[in-house]
Amino acid sequence: MTAQTRSPLLHWTAVVPVLAAVALIATWGRELPLTVVALVAVFLAGAVLAAVHHAEVVAHRVGEPFGSLVLAVAVTVIEVALIVTLMISGGGKTSSLARDTVFAAVMITCNGILGLCLLSGALRRRVAIFNSEGTGAALATVATLATLSLVLPTFTTSKLGSEFSTPQLAFAAVASLGLYGLFVAVQTVRHRDYFLPITTGGVVVDAEEHAAPPSTRTALTSLGLLLVALIAVVGNAKAVSPTIESAVAALGFPHAVVGIVIALLVLLPETLAAVRAARRDRIQTSLNLALGSAMASIGLTIPAIAIASIWLHGPLVLGLGPTQMVLLGLTFIVGILTVVPGRATPLQGGVHLAVFAAFLFLAVSP
Repeated sequence: MTAQTRSPLLHWTAVVPVLAAVALIATWGRELPLTVVALVAVFLAGAVLAAVHHAEVVAHRVGEPFGSLVLAVAVTVIEVALIVTLMISGGGKTSSLARDTVFAAVMITCNGILGLCLLSGALRRRVAIFNSEGTGAALATVATLATLSLVLPTFTTSKLGSEFSTPQLAFAAVASLGLYGLFVAVQTVRHRDYFLPITTGGVVVDAEEHAAPPSTRTALTSLGLLLVALIAVVGNAKAVSPTIESAVAALGFPHAVVGIVIALLVLLPETLAAVRAARRDRIQTSLNLALGSAMASIGLTIPAIAIASIWLHGPLVLGLGPTQMVLLGLTFIVGILTVVPGRATPLQGGVHLAVFAAFLFLAVSP
């Protein structure tokens, strides 16, 4: 990582997350006028930029691939907490919230972030190089988790509708958590070298040669500020969601578009961090972030929802519809063809972005 622990920007990156958190506390649960919404949006953008900075500081301290896990897991844990809170308080109208959020996260990470990073890296250096073994393992895990949790409920017969029965939901939760834990162990211990960045020249980067790692104290400070910034991002995104809902309704778009907009805001720190890594010829780091985020979103959300279902009332819809399953299948087919060679041209990045554009368009015009 190239995070500069003595950067002159350190001051604002420390102040903005705190201000964003104060704005979150002051506006939580209130109906906001348009001017306040605009101010919250400014703090939201500042918290996103600060989160990226602090994530890079922490990642530079712990090294890859541990660094990629920091931002992905932190964002996902807070996102899961938000989903569960909304489902508990929202009643029947939020029955498909978990499904819509997880599916949006998979499409954003596996097509939007991944495609943008491949395109950015390949345009700068003609070809984007990455480790096909590590990336392939990550993609296979995401595909398995998504199929078990989002596709099978549409076809099971123990319960009517696109829902799991209680034993099926428990199995999906245990399988999701187990697969995610196994992948993290492989990524960080057993086969750590499969997930290290590879430069265009074929050199494996196990450490940053041009900058000394930050001190433990600096890294811990950045970790704390990272969590504050992420909480502010998710919370302020929720605060502006009523305005987004009103705008979506005024435009005549389906209500599912609201969830996509919120998911885009929540995943913005990971997007910026991944693109910045790609521009520094660290494509593997970008892919670790993208696929790790998709994996964490499923592997942590489904177990959390399974536990929360004890208190939830009403149906829990997890199964995808036909259009969503086609897009999910296309995503994994294209992903396999992208990953196998271990290198990508701008074409592969463009193909993933085209699938992502189709997802957005069909969400607006189903």
